[in-house]
Amino acid sequence: MPATRASRPAVASASDDVQVFRLYVSSASPVSSRALVNARRFFDRHLPGRYRLEIVNIGDHVEQARRDQVVASPTLLRLSPLPQRRFIGDMSNTARLCDWLDVAPPADS
Repeated sequence: MPATRASRPAVASASDDVQVFRLYVSSASPVSSRALVNARRFFDRHLPGRYRLEIVNIGDHVEQARRDQVVASPTLLRLSPLPQRRFIGDMSNTARLCDWLDVAPPADS
C-alpha cells in the first residue's frame, strides 16, 4: 500500500449524487490493507459512479487525523452527505456497511 495520499475520482455527473468518504489507514497494517480492498469493492458494487474515496495514511497525516478525531485505524468517514458518520474496521461486514450507509444490498447478494 502506498504511503502517500491517493484519491479515487468520482465518475458521477451530478455532484449532489456523489457521496464523499475518507479512509484512514496505516500502511504497516494488514487490517488497513484489507479495509482498502473491501471499501473499494463495496463502493464499486453499491455506489457505482456515485462516490469519491480519499485514502489517507494516518502516519503521514497525523494533524488531519486529529482534526477528524480519528482514534483507530482503519476508520472510514462519510464526509457528505451530512450527517458525518464513521465506521471502524476492515469493512468486511457488508451488511453492516449497507445499514450504516442506508443502502439496499444488491439483489444478487
